[in-house]
Formats: sequence, C-alpha cells, structure tokens
Amino acid sequence: MPAPQFKEMRRCYSFDEVALVPGDTTINPEQVNIDFTVGSFTFPIPILASAMDAAVDTRFAVLLNRLGGLAVLNLEGVQTRYEDADAVLAEIASVPDDEVTPFLQKVYSAPIKENLVEERIREIKRAGAICAASVTPQNTKQFAPIAAESGVDIFVVQSTVTSAHHISKSYHGLVFSELCQVMPAPIIVGNCVSYSAALSLMREGIAGILVGVGPGAACTTREVLGVGVPQVTATMDCAAAREQYLQETGRYVAVITDGGIRTGGDLCKAFASGADAVMLGSVLAQAEEAPGRGSHWGMANPHPALPRGTRIKVGTSGSLEQILLGPASVTGGTQNLIGALRTAMGMCGAQSIKEMQRVEMVLAPAIKTEGKFWQLP
Repeated sequence: MPAPQFKEMRRCYSFDEVALVPGDTTINPEQVNIDFTVGSFTFPIPILASAMDAAVDTRFAVLLNRLGGLAVLNLEGVQTRYEDADAVLAEIASVPDDEVTPFLQKVYSAPIKENLVEERIREIKRAGAICAASVTPQNTKQFAPIAAESGVDIFVVQSTVTSAHHISKSYHGLVFSELCQVMPAPIIVGNCVSYSAALSLMREGIAGILVGVGPGAACTTREVLGVGVPQVTATMDCAAAREQYLQETGRYVAVITDGGIRTGGDLCKAFASGADAVMLGSVLAQAEEAPGRGSHWGMANPHPALPRGTRIKVGTSGSLEQILLGPASVTGGTQNLIGALRTAMGMCGAQSIKEMQRVEMVLAPAIKTEGKFWQLP
C-alpha cells in the first residue's frame, strides 16, 4: 500500500521557467497602452521604485515621476534618520564587505525624526511630483497622520509579510479597514504571495497590493527563513484574488509584482502573470542618479537580531532614463525596459496591460539556454 502523505505540495514557477507565446495578431509597439492606475492616479509607465534607501531619495523620486513612473520613499530609512543622508549613504557604499552588516545595524539604530518625515515628503511635493511613502505596519499609527498632513499622495504599508489578520499582544493593532477610512490617500499594502491573503487584504479596502516574499537581489529571507513563493505563481495567485474581488465588489485593486525582476524579459513575464505594475529595486539602483552609488541593500538587512539581506554591488549601468526608456547600449535586457514591454506586447497582440495579463504562457525551463551554446559561460 502507498504510504499516506502528510501534506501535498504543488509545483510553483519563477520567471526563468516560463515563456510567453506570440499572438496570432501583432501590433505596432508604439500603439499599445501601458498606463497604470492606482486610486485616482494614472502613470504613463507601470513601474514603481522600491522603498529602499539605495534606490530612492527625494531627487530620484522627482526624476522617476517626471519620466512617468512612481518612486516610493522609505519613511523609516536613512532619509528620515539623518539630516545629511547623502553622507551616510556614501559611508554605507564604501564600508568593507565584512563590516557592512554591523555598520548598517548601527546606522539604522538612530531614531527616526518626525520633522524629517514631514520635510522629505514636502521636498517631493514642492518639486511638483507625486509623492508615495512607505512605513512598516508597526509604525503606521505613528507616521500615517504626519504623512497625511504633509501631503503624501499614495501611502504604502509594507513589511516582508503582511496580512489582514495579525495576532499580537497589542490591545488594538493596525486595522487596514480603519486606516483606509482615515487616510486621504490611496493605500498600497504588501507583501503577500497567496490568493487567500491577498483577497483578505483587498476586502479591507486597499488600493493596491505588493506581491513577493524573498525574490529581491539583496534579500536573504528565503535563505534565513525558508519563506517565499516563486514570483510567477505568486503573481498569478494574487491576480486571481483581484479578479474574485472585482467580481464581488466591482472595485479593481492593482497587483504590483515586487522583486525578482532583472531584465525586460522578467518584467514582461510579470505582466503576463497578472501584474498591473512592477516594483523594481536593484535594477533602478544601477542608475547614475540612484543614491546607493552602485550598491544596494535590503531594508531587512539592518535588523538588530536577525538580518535578512545583504549589501550587493550592482554597479552603475546608465542613466535612469536609459534604463527605463533607452536607447539600450547593452544586449542583456537590462536597459530600455519600457521598450521591451511594448515590443513584447506587440508580438503577443496585447493592446493593453489587461490584454497582456491574458497572454498564453508555457512552461519552458530551457527557454534561456536552448540553442545558446556560444552565450553560455
């Protein structure tokens, strides 16, 4: 007799294991619509910059918004702990590898200054840009009123894993439905990777959800905790929750794939998996204008007891405009990401992101190596 199973597992898929199938009709890439909407805001390009200190400061946020995207400022990072944040970022980029984790723990032990929370938001607003800012769930009650008063346009509540139902010793913890009622800005919540968790968060009234646990280039959550779901499967499951919630209420919640995207090909597969937008960290940290100076680190890296990230040297590959809009000077797919998206949509016959979400995908674990003998190391 076969032995009974203690539990069943399903196969899940990452970007490297799938491929997009071209459509029966093709479209001129310049004629596709890639707009991204969250709340009352619509952006010409569906790209968000991660709320990570190496990727976003106030200047970078303004620049990305002028190019059509949205950067999320970390309200619990270096920008709100130090008046001269740029000098601290330069130190982080230069410290030796074997000293970087304790150094980051020291840097992030400095208290967050409420006046800097207000000032950083106002800096972005004064420049005429849309301001998105991020806090962790445990600090949301403290900083949400300050962010709202300072004029934040989009409010992000984010941690490694966020759920609608959290058990703690707090008498009255963070309740997203209550937060949605008092915040004047649309709220994006993350991160999650499952259908049920996403659906529960959507039912709280949020405007967008961040998908991804552990796929980031600077994140070691999967190694340290063993927690995570590959991004294609995670995005598909959360997109299914979006469709279910839309059917229930008629309200559309944006699904944003966060992490694991290295090239234009990964980005295109994220949309075909069901994403409305993508959030990028290490890719944008390679921009000349990024504050990390060619370095990138996860925001869980400076945890005082259990760091779950590492500083990586991503280098500088070009300007932000070149990375997003081209022209590309490399052949590996790390520049002109929007050009890649438009071209893939044209090949697949998708006139909009919604149509791109319906493009056929196939399992193709050899898609990047088949016939590539001369390109392989």
